[in-house]
Amino acid sequence: MAQQYTRKMIRDVFIKMLNERPLNKITVKDIVRACGVNRNTFYYYYTDVYAILSEIFQTELQTAIDEYNDTLSWEEGFLVATKFASENRIAIYHVYDSMQREELENYIYNVSGTVMIRYVEKVNDGISASLEDKKLIASFYQCALTEMVLRWIASRMKDDPSTIIRRIGQLFDGNIALSLKRSASLKDV
Repeated sequence: MAQQYTRKMIRDVFIKMLNERPLNKITVKDIVRACGVNRNTFYYYYTDVYAILSEIFQTELQTAIDEYNDTLSWEEGFLVATKFASENRIAIYHVYDSMQREELENYIYNVSGTVMIRYVEKVNDGISASLEDKKLIASFYQCALTEMVLRWIASRMKDDPSTIIRRIGQLFDGNIALSLKRSASLKDV
C-alpha cells in the first residue's frame, strides 16, 4: 500500500512539474525534494525521469483500453484517450517539444491502433473480411488518427478534440464497413 502511494506521489509530482517546465529542466533532485523522499526511494521505483514518462503513457494506454468497450464508437474510445492530453496540455507540449517526443508518438499510435482494431472487428461481425484486410484497414485509420492528433498537438491543441474526432467520424461514416464488405466480396472471387 505504501509502495503504491509513493509511486503515485512521484508520478503526480512529476506531472505537476511537467505542467510547469520543460522536460529537460526536471531532475531527480527536484522530484525527491518535492516529494520529501530520498534518492534511493526514487531509484527503487524509477531509473530516471524518462522512466516515469514511459510509465505514465503506459498507464494512460491501459486506461484507454480498459475504458473502451464494445458499446463505445471508435470516436468515443479515442476521446477517452485524449482526456489526459486535454487535462495536461502544457505537459504534453513539453514532451512534444522535447527529445522524448517519440514516447508521446508511440502512445498515440498504440491508442489509435487499439481503438481501430477493436472497432474494425466489431464492424466486421457478419461480414467475414480477410484477416489481412482487417489489419490493413485498421492500420490505415490508425496512421490517419495518429497524424491528426500530432497535428492537433503541434497546433497547440487550439480546437476541441471532440469536435475534430466527431467530424472525422462523420466524414468517414460507413467507409470501414464498406471496405470490409469489399474485402469479403473480393475473397469470394
